[in-house]
Amino acid sequence: MSTLERARDWLRSHPLVADGILAAAVLACMVAGSFAGPKGGSGPYWSTNTPAPLSIALMLLAALVLVLRRRRPLRVLAATGALSVAEFVTGDPRAPLAMSAAVALYTVATVTDRPTTWRVGLLTMTVLTGIAMLAGPLPWYAQENLGIFAWTGMAAAAGDAVRSRHAFVDAIRERAERAERTRDEEARRRVAEERLRIARDLHDVVAHHIALVNVQAGVAAHVMDKRPDQAKEALAHVREASRSALNELRATVGLLRQSGDPEAPTEPAPGLHRLEELVGTFRSAGLPVEVARTDHGTTLPAAVDLAAYRIIQEALTNVRKHAGQEAKAEVSVVRVGPNVEITVLDNGPGDDAAARLEENGGHGLLGMRERVTALGGTCTAGPRYGGGFRVHAILPVKSGAAPTTTTSTSTAPSTPSVTTSTTTPASKAPKGNPA
Repeated sequence: MSTLERARDWLRSHPLVADGILAAAVLACMVAGSFAGPKGGSGPYWSTNTPAPLSIALMLLAALVLVLRRRRPLRVLAATGALSVAEFVTGDPRAPLAMSAAVALYTVATVTDRPTTWRVGLLTMTVLTGIAMLAGPLPWYAQENLGIFAWTGMAAAAGDAVRSRHAFVDAIRERAERAERTRDEEARRRVAEERLRIARDLHDVVAHHIALVNVQAGVAAHVMDKRPDQAKEALAHVREASRSALNELRATVGLLRQSGDPEAPTEPAPGLHRLEELVGTFRSAGLPVEVARTDHGTTLPAAVDLAAYRIIQEALTNVRKHAGQEAKAEVSVVRVGPNVEITVLDNGPGDDAAARLEENGGHGLLGMRERVTALGGTCTAGPRYGGGFRVHAILPVKSGAAPTTTTSTSTAPSTPSVTTSTTTPASKAPKGNPA
């Protein structure tokens, strides 16, 4: 930082010192002007006129008053104006005290609004010029009298221009700060949304695969001594489920890596094209699942396809965990107009519905609703009439579909599927095994 910049910063932090320096400069200009004659051959010249002691006293008072120009701008203007009038009436030769009034008027214009500047400026210009013409030592038509009118008018205009510029700069700075705050808030909001999406994906992956691992591990422990072949098959399912969980976790967490980290797997996100594979894992875990689909030939957006897959995955996981060993599940995917409807039914006992709502209401079911709401669809989940549980989601196929309100859990009768394909489970968990 240069010496000039340091001095400027120091004066800005000490405004009273800066005003004192300005007052001294104005005093020097007034004293020099009192010695100058106005009628030289090529402009003012240094004459032999000497200002009267009263004029010198008035100039000193005007300069001292200017030191307080920022603290009391209107009072300083009134004081300098009064001193200028006194000089007009008594001084001969006249000292240019109107210079101090012009500086005070400039200060008033910089710290007040435009209407106040107009009113005070016109009053100052009129009073000083009128008294100089009527009571001054020079003829009323003297150019010095017109100079008073011009200098006070220019001081008011310059002060108003400076005030307008400061207001404009402050407005630009405020808009820039507001835009910066808005960008920060938008960035935080997007980060929160991304964290929520990743949390939902992690929950879906962990809940599904760990539930399968738990079931198959229970089967292996139960039949280890009597049927080692079936235990070996169950352990193979455990290994496969854990491997799938690790792969999906690696793909999800890979989104959080930095640019210099190793690349994450590029396997495409799961969708309804892997529905049979998903259902097969549950059938292997001992849950009979019937699938009915009338959406063949429908190409879903990637977000809708992933959401439909995750909804079915979460719903079947809840069936496996809560509906009991004898439960069965039905999955239907139906294209209805601009929407695709996902329905998952089970025939579990009626007392499992409250447990499902209580345990999963803050995680699984809430995650399903958030996924559907984000896509502009609706989701309902609740006990079925006559027993069991029902999850029903409506997802818009077109991305421009209007959002609809997400419904809370409700009780509704189930609708039987039209076309079903049933597969007998390969291995079935015995009764009493914890799900």
